[in-house]
Amino acid sequence: MRVVGQNDKRWAGWRAPGGVRIGLAALTLATLASGCGQHDAAEVRPAGGQQPLEAPPARALDSYATKLRAAHAARVAAAKRWGLKRVPLTAPPPPARKPAITTRAGFEVDGHRRLGLPPVFTTVPTREKVVFLTIDDGAEKDPALLRMMSELRVPYSAFLSDYLAKEDYGYFRRMRNQGAGLHNHTLHHPYLPDLSYARQKDEICGMQDVLEKRYGKRPVLFRPPFGNYDGNTLRAAKACGITHVPLWNEEVFVDRWEYREWDRELRRGDIVLSHFRGREDWKGTMPDMIRRFLDKVTAEGYAVGRLEDYL
Repeated sequence: MRVVGQNDKRWAGWRAPGGVRIGLAALTLATLASGCGQHDAAEVRPAGGQQPLEAPPARALDSYATKLRAAHAARVAAAKRWGLKRVPLTAPPPPARKPAITTRAGFEVDGHRRLGLPPVFTTVPTREKVVFLTIDDGAEKDPALLRMMSELRVPYSAFLSDYLAKEDYGYFRRMRNQGAGLHNHTLHHPYLPDLSYARQKDEICGMQDVLEKRYGKRPVLFRPPFGNYDGNTLRAAKACGITHVPLWNEEVFVDRWEYREWDRELRRGDIVLSHFRGREDWKGTMPDMIRRFLDKVTAEGYAVGRLEDYL
């Protein structure tokens, strides 16, 4: 059976079990105000079957603009407080139609399409200049990460393994309540291709049960430990209700980036991996990693999107 593995230094660092766009808003408000001023000169008639359009009250426009300015000011203050070089860019709205996700070339297993197995991918097809942040396992539970991401309003997705998450389920409940997606990374973080189909299914479905019990929802996203899988992995994942298997195109640490592509460039729709780690494993903290991540993507003109909005 074909095994698909990732060049991700399989055992390194693994613990064994045990800005709001004010310009656009201002332009919109100016356009509305201009349209209201011209209403006496020429009546604009609605299309057949439509009700006449009424401009929102000036007070409502002023209130909206005030909220935008306040949100932007808060984001600027948070960026300064957390030591960012630039204010993170605001992601575009979620796509009206979600893109078709297919398995990346070379990442297929035997019978992948015929069996309708979940797609394995490293990038989401999109024309928007967005990337997606994903964080794996659950070892480090730094309260500063929750504060930082909440204040900066940056979305991210967590892929959890129960042997680490169970140390503090409440931490990840707070994370979920702040908007992060919680997804499946197996119960015990094994090297799945070494296991039988039945044992792989136990690892994946067992984690589905934990996530449903603790957080009220069975996720549809799954990431195999170390990025390694075979046909049995994907068949088991499908049987457990998994619809997508996102891997990654880059990995960010506190002191460096690593890349899958030879040109070491970010691309639209790239999925970025990191891990829940602290000073015991890294030369820094979770906020240090987030700072390195945001400084680079913002400098290159990328916003951080919510992965779940595109799948």
